[in-house]
Amino acid sequence: MTNTYENKPFYYSLSNDRQEDEKLLEPIRYYLQIPGKQITVKLAHAFNYWLKISPDRIQAINEIIIMLSNSCVIFDDIQVNSILRGGISTAHSVYGIARSLNAAHYTLIIALERIANLHPAATKVYMEQMLEAFRAQGMEIFWRENLICPSEAEYRTMAIKKIGSFFNLMVKLMKLFSIYEEDLSSLGIILGLHFQIRNDYGNLNGNKYTENKSYCDDLSEGKFSFPIVHALTTNPDDRQIIYILKQRTKEIEVKHHCIELLEKFGSFKYTKSVLEELDMKARAEIERLGGNPLLIKLLDELKNLNYWD
Repeated sequence: MTNTYENKPFYYSLSNDRQEDEKLLEPIRYYLQIPGKQITVKLAHAFNYWLKISPDRIQAINEIIIMLSNSCVIFDDIQVNSILRGGISTAHSVYGIARSLNAAHYTLIIALERIANLHPAATKVYMEQMLEAFRAQGMEIFWRENLICPSEAEYRTMAIKKIGSFFNLMVKLMKLFSIYEEDLSSLGIILGLHFQIRNDYGNLNGNKYTENKSYCDDLSEGKFSFPIVHALTTNPDDRQIIYILKQRTKEIEVKHHCIELLEKFGSFKYTKSVLEELDMKARAEIERLGGNPLLIKLLDELKNLNYWD
C-alpha cells in the first residue's frame, strides 16, 4: 500500500494498477517531500490520547487527510499562480497545470474510495467537511479576484471552514471507531482558526528580512490575509495596501513598504494578540476536556517558533 519518496509514504488507489498510479500521481508524490506535513499526524496522535482507536485506524485516517491536503495544495497553488511551495517549485511549475490538476482530482476520488471502505458513516462526514473546505477556498478567491476586503468576522468564518474542516474531518473519522463521547468540535474550530492566522502571520512577518522569491508571497497573490484585513478595516482612508494587493507585486521594495505599513497600523501586534488569545482558549478547552499533554506539547512547539518574536 505504501512506497517511499524522500523517506515519505506514498499512497495509491485501492483498485488501480500501481505502475499506472506512479505516473498519474507524480505531482502529488512530489509534494510529499515538503517539510511540515507531519502536523496532521501529530494532531491525530494527540487527539487519540482521548479517542483511543487502534494504530491501523489512525494510519488509514492519516493517509486520507494527507492525500486531501496535498490535492488541495495543488488546487490552491494553481489558483493563485504560486511559483514556490515549502521552498521548492510548485507542482504545476514542474509537471504542468494539466497533469497537476488531474492528479489532484484523482487524489480526491482515491480519498473517497478509501473513505467508502473505512466505515458506513464516513462518506457523509467526508462530503460535509470537504464542501466546507471548498466553500472557504471559493470565498478567498472571490475576495481576491474582486478586490473586496472581508470583515474580520467574515475572515474568521472562512478560516474555520478552510482549516477547521480538515481538523474536524480527522476527528470525526476517528470518533467513528471510538467510545469517547465528548464533543471536540469547539477545540477543532479554535485550532483551525489558530493555524490559519498563524500561517498568515508567518508569511508576512516570519521572513521579513530575507531577500528570496518566496518573501511575503501572500502579497504577490493578492491575498486578504489576517494582518491585511486588520490594516484595511482599521485604516479605511489609507489606500496604499489595497493598491499593492491589486498589483500582485513581486518587487521586494514594494513588499518592504507594505510590511512597514502593517507595522505602522499595528496589524502584526494585533495578529499576535489574537494568536495568543486563541492559544489560551485552546489550552482552556483542553483542560475542560480533562487535559491532553500531547496537544499541550504541540501548542508549545508552535508558540516557540522564531517568528513569534
